[in-house]
Amino acid sequence: MKVFASNKIIAKSRFWYFLKKTQKIKKTKGEVISVEKILTRKNNHVKNFGIWLRYESKSGITNMFKEYRDVNSTSAVEQMYAELAGRQRARWSSIIILRIEELKASECIRPHVKQFHNSQIRFPVTHFVQRDDVTKSGDLFKVGRPQTSMKN
Repeated sequence: MKVFASNKIIAKSRFWYFLKKTQKIKKTKGEVISVEKILTRKNNHVKNFGIWLRYESKSGITNMFKEYRDVNSTSAVEQMYAELAGRQRARWSSIIILRIEELKASECIRPHVKQFHNSQIRFPVTHFVQRDDVTKSGDLFKVGRPQTSMKN
């Protein structure tokens, strides 16, 4: 079972919460042997993640599917917690992550994720600050403001 938590104590607490709900096992009848942080091996490529979740709002329990682009699943979960806190006003304790999967580009549904699947995508530099080389100019500090416009 994967539990996303900020520290070991909260992870153990969430583990027993989910185990009690799914398997009807109390904390007194079991023992947690180890709590380990799961690290991804290759986290230098951006991947698509699908997160199935359930959260408790003021109007009731809501099931939801969200898509995120990030380098690993833990960062995608952090994005999800931040978005739900801002948009739905959902507390961290009321969010239950049901499943997380790495999605292929063809499996993605949401347009805010699909817009980055183009291999020819470019991100132009709109604010360029030209700096002088310290060894050429000889001065570490200069008295003038840098020019930030693209006009030369």
